[in-house]
Amino acid sequence: MQHNALSDRAVARAEPATLHDRLAKFNHIRLSAALPSSDVAEGLAEEFDQRRLECAFVDRERRAVASRAAEAPRDAARFTGWFEALKVDGPGQGDPLFSWLAESASLEEMRWFVKQEAAGEAGFEDLTALAQLKLPPRPKLEMARNYWDEMGRGNEKGMHGPMLTALVRALGVENLHVPLVWESLALGNLMMALAVNRCYAFHAIGALGAIELTAPTRAVHVAHGLKRLGVARAARHYFALHSILDLQHSESWNREVLAPLVAESPAVATAIAEGALLRLTAGARCFARYRTHLWAPPRPARALRPDRTRASSGSRS
Repeated sequence: MQHNALSDRAVARAEPATLHDRLAKFNHIRLSAALPSSDVAEGLAEEFDQRRLECAFVDRERRAVASRAAEAPRDAARFTGWFEALKVDGPGQGDPLFSWLAESASLEEMRWFVKQEAAGEAGFEDLTALAQLKLPPRPKLEMARNYWDEMGRGNEKGMHGPMLTALVRALGVENLHVPLVWESLALGNLMMALAVNRCYAFHAIGALGAIELTAPTRAVHVAHGLKRLGVARAARHYFALHSILDLQHSESWNREVLAPLVAESPAVATAIAEGALLRLTAGARCFARYRTHLWAPPRPARALRPDRTRASSGSRS
């Protein structure tokens, strides 16, 4: 208990930018393929300290969404209905940033946005691979199908991660020397914390499901903005693809992952709900920060209507 309290105080005192830069570097090191170090014990001690901070960060985030998550039904059918409603009334949904990106953003503003988005991208395929460990067959199989789509069904040209890299290169984002906002780093750190720590396994499933549910509503706007700005079709394919494919993924995820898990163990409904709200809240925090940076002075923007974008929608943010 003392260690948890110390970690919680450290997170509370830390500057968010410093904390999330530290956690982002930690994630990069612990997930990179490597050889054994000369001092394994020292490495474990360092990892323990970092993971204490990581879990304290997640638990602070959880407290902020706990009351709403507790309202989620524990019946499988009613739970999936509650979950799907997050597409309309979840945190960050309908944010006017995305219609502005579609209609008004300059190329330099779009480059800034993509740089932040790429920094917060934790790799959906890796997150899915981590989250599916030891799950029952039905959810595991659906997550495997999702993973295979992310991996281009075995075709390197169809892999989703390299598609985002292609956009980054086409826009010259690698040479764009602007600071990363801590909110973007926090988004990636949150997703990795949920996927790596098995005590948050069901939170990770909820968070991943929330991405599939809400990303299409944003991606179509980003894809439109990129097209308006003259970005080559091949380079903008990442957002164009996810504006359609994630609709199918979301339906299957809710039916094959969420419903069976809640039916088998109703107690996990709250954890799944927390995970979804954590992810959406972190995304909403990013959108607000992006608007603060990009809309100075504020610019008018038409509100986005999530309930009218079923056939096509927008960003993996």
